[in-house]
Amino acid sequence: MNETILLAVILIPCLIIAIVFHEVAHGWVAKLLGDPTAFEQRRLSFNPLRHVDPVGTLLVPGGLALAGLPVFGWAKPVPVIKGRLDNPRYGMMAVAAAGPGMNLALALLGAVMLGLFGHLAGPSIDGEPSVLLMAFTYFIGINVFLALFNMLPIPPFDGSHVVEGLLPPSAARTYNKLRPFGFPLLFMLLLVVPGLFPQANIIENVVFPPVEWVMAQYFAVADLVAGN
Repeated sequence: MNETILLAVILIPCLIIAIVFHEVAHGWVAKLLGDPTAFEQRRLSFNPLRHVDPVGTLLVPGGLALAGLPVFGWAKPVPVIKGRLDNPRYGMMAVAAAGPGMNLALALLGAVMLGLFGHLAGPSIDGEPSVLLMAFTYFIGINVFLALFNMLPIPPFDGSHVVEGLLPPSAARTYNKLRPFGFPLLFMLLLVVPGLFPQANIIENVVFPPVEWVMAQYFAVADLVAGN
């Protein structure tokens, strides 16, 4: 039980920071590009109470962590009105990319902090990693996973807005028609299909390899900062 509580104490703050900063980044970029909707609704705040979704920010990631599965979640989406953007087509791409971009920036900050303070996070007496080392490692991992997972080209993920902006207008309109089916499609691809065909696990086969590669680069940064 103590290990479960410790894991929750580490994961919940890391996940809340990652998700809140992700959403605020969407809103700030939208405001810079002409859509002040998030600002008008007081969503450009780092107060987690304005963003936290009890299910997506706490229950789902907590359950995934306890089950030993990849941890991800979501917050209440920051409102963005595409038609209010100065350039709706490319502005929406920038707004969508801002969230994952913020997560990668946070992961870089975590890597720098790990390099600066990693010498304080040596193994404990029983050989287990210290709380500080675990916290930095989880913080990097959560942010990298959220960034790359959100770039999957499946509605309603951020990657779908980027793909839509890159497609020719006629193809983009057809692709946009998939949005109402985004969550059922996501459920099928992430849960049903892997359950029936384990070799078709999207997270394991598509998301994990780049996540592991990107995390290795961040750990290399931490080593560089530490002077190793």
